[in-house]
Amino acid sequence: MNTLSAFSNFYILSLVSTVLGRLHPECEFIFQLEKDQQRCLKEITENENHTSGGCKQNWDAVVCWPLAVVGETVNVSCPPVFSHFMKNPGTVSRNCTINGWSNPFPPYYLACTVEDEIPVEEESYFATVKVIYTVGYGASIFSLTIAMIILLICRSLHCARNYVHIQLFTSFILRAVAVFIKDATLFANDETEHCTFSTAGCKAAVVFCHYCVMTNFFWLLVEALYLNSLLFSFIHPGRNYFWWFVILGWGVPTIFIIVWIMSRVYFEDTECWDINENSPFWWIIKGPIVVSIGVNFILFINIIRILIQKLDPRLIQFNNSSQYRRLMKSTLLLVPLFGTHYIVFNFLPDYINIGVRLYIELCLGSFQGLIVAVLYCFLNQEVQTEIQRKWMRWYINSYGKVPVVVKESEMDTPF
Repeated sequence: MNTLSAFSNFYILSLVSTVLGRLHPECEFIFQLEKDQQRCLKEITENENHTSGGCKQNWDAVVCWPLAVVGETVNVSCPPVFSHFMKNPGTVSRNCTINGWSNPFPPYYLACTVEDEIPVEEESYFATVKVIYTVGYGASIFSLTIAMIILLICRSLHCARNYVHIQLFTSFILRAVAVFIKDATLFANDETEHCTFSTAGCKAAVVFCHYCVMTNFFWLLVEALYLNSLLFSFIHPGRNYFWWFVILGWGVPTIFIIVWIMSRVYFEDTECWDINENSPFWWIIKGPIVVSIGVNFILFINIIRILIQKLDPRLIQFNNSSQYRRLMKSTLLLVPLFGTHYIVFNFLPDYINIGVRLYIELCLGSFQGLIVAVLYCFLNQEVQTEIQRKWMRWYINSYGKVPVVVKESEMDTPF
């Protein structure tokens, strides 16, 4: 039974499974009917020796009808799973006659009817969310790629701090690419039965998406750890610390993903591994992400506390004030983007405020990479100075003179 249109299948399944990894009502409808069928057939087998002149227990693909005597009318409510699609499920009746069960009345399509189309407002909502997060991820990929190229080609910008930034940029790019790959693999064909769709390709796409999302959260954690380390005078992160960050950012998620894959293969190899409702193995991935968000929030509060202390003119030296003010500016602008907004829903059940979650976790989250690229690279004073130096060097080599803009800026400088 096709309970939703192809349009709603694409958007709802795509969006909700991307964010929450939960079971969509349409899939729950199908799977619940399968469970009801198995339970009914088991009862029929157990009662097959029951001798009665009436009507035997019967499964009609929707409801399990009980034993009845001739002349009895049995009233059965529509299966509870229909409550996902209608507020007040109806009642279906059948008469037990000498010739067996009569046809259901009223028919199922009248008593247990569901809307074939979702409301125009909801359709527009999901279409809008799809457009927003597609534009957001596309803009993030473009801006992050340019930012990485700048940090890589400018040798003067090669340092532990920017190496960490490059890893974070890479994780954002992979996350965006993974979302596009997952959508293309699982939802490219509207006629695909998403609830039972299961191929090696779709499982690989889901695994890659989970891994990229997980590494992105861990590299956000690394950024928070790095900023905290800069604020402690007894810690000076360098190349040795950088490799520990690499292990944390890429290695730890790899371990959890491998454990999750093995768990799904041996204990829960169902569908395309994208449905995780009531699955204890989902916490192998969700658990570390929840912990990283919680730790990141604590580190964010700690950074704010330290910066407030460091920026107190009575507690710091004059020659360090500009350094801490610059660090405060970048930190206060950037740390709220370190997954801090996820703390709002971090410890709440997945089904609460799904509409708000879609906007925060998909729409806002899709532009997160773009904002990080702007704050970490394009607005960075060192990057701007290095780009200006390279441009001026190219201009002098090409035209044999200093650009007019540079001359005017030098004349206006009081030093």
